[in-house]
Amino acid sequence: MALPEKSNPPTAETAAPEPEITTSGPPELETGGVLTIDIGAVQSNYRALSARVSPTECAAVVKADAYGCGIEPVVRALAKSGCKTFFVAHLAEARTVRALAPEATVYALSGLPNGGAAAFAQANVRPVIGSTQELAEWDAFRATSGWRGGTALHFDTGMNRLGIPVDEAAALAQRIKTPDHGITLIMSHFACSETPANALNNRQIQLFRELRMMFRGIPASLANSSGIFLGALAHFDMVRPGYALYGGNPTPGAANPMLPVLGLKAHIVQVRQVARGETVGYGAAWKAPRPTRVAIVSVGYADGYLRAASGPDARRGAEMMIGNTRCHVVGRVSMDLLAVDVTAVPEHIARRGEWATLIGNGIDIDTLAAQCGTIGYELMCGMGRRYSRIWKQ
Repeated sequence: MALPEKSNPPTAETAAPEPEITTSGPPELETGGVLTIDIGAVQSNYRALSARVSPTECAAVVKADAYGCGIEPVVRALAKSGCKTFFVAHLAEARTVRALAPEATVYALSGLPNGGAAAFAQANVRPVIGSTQELAEWDAFRATSGWRGGTALHFDTGMNRLGIPVDEAAALAQRIKTPDHGITLIMSHFACSETPANALNNRQIQLFRELRMMFRGIPASLANSSGIFLGALAHFDMVRPGYALYGGNPTPGAANPMLPVLGLKAHIVQVRQVARGETVGYGAAWKAPRPTRVAIVSVGYADGYLRAASGPDARRGAEMMIGNTRCHVVGRVSMDLLAVDVTAVPEHIARRGEWATLIGNGIDIDTLAAQCGTIGYELMCGMGRRYSRIWKQ
């Protein structure tokens, strides 16, 4: 019988390129868990959202350290993917973006702090102004300093959080008749875009359409991640996705159209036999209903794995994957450790030194968040700094 021909080993010219990987934080063996961020997936999500809203501009919200994914690698990657406008919360974040993307437009959503106008000008950052008091201070600074940088006006169309009341818009719209008005964007923010059937969505779209007519010729932006999926009427001139870029589901209740970005795994440090009727964890909150094998995993609420994931009483808590088996947290999540029922997992898979997958392998950020009684945004932004972090392209 003839043996199959051996293929030539790949050369430098023919080998597939290795994925680019960068790391931060402690080495794997010096910490409890490893957080993986797929930067290539962030870029793919951005391109998909851009294509969905074209020709509308797709900006990117990178506040809160790019939702916990790392503002520096995320901004670099998105700039390479063609993103020209970034939104952050505060000026400190904006300075970071400005250094990474010198040609980009950068808006700070939390408004103009009292006395902060000069700092915004120095950093070449545009404040998102949400009150007439802020606008008066900005105007005064521009008049005395000669600064001609722009600003966004944020109008409240139903969130009742930040924003200029809509009934003040007509008077402010007279400003655009002057040649140096400095208004580069008008914007508002959806309150209920995650629930498409909510009547407030259409009300906000209609109010914002009226605002856009008052500020004719000024770019307008309303849609966040979920707002993009409300349809073209919500897109206007610019959309501002955040959560969806990082793999969160912008369409709750339906299949997630975005690629997953985050993965989280943690060491199993010990496996214990717990007899029926014995308890696990602080407060003796969980009692074994049968002889149970329990794995102790080296992640806790200090790492952003919420105490709300606990499995108190006879109930079981949040899920994770041990090998290919879904297992439940039992007992209370503590600061550095948690316990998980691995009775159904073969001993050679659930043992000291092996990994538990807390996010990934079928358990995404939204699934885990729902099991904790919260939203994926909170989990994503709270990922602890003790992890070894890996960014892969």
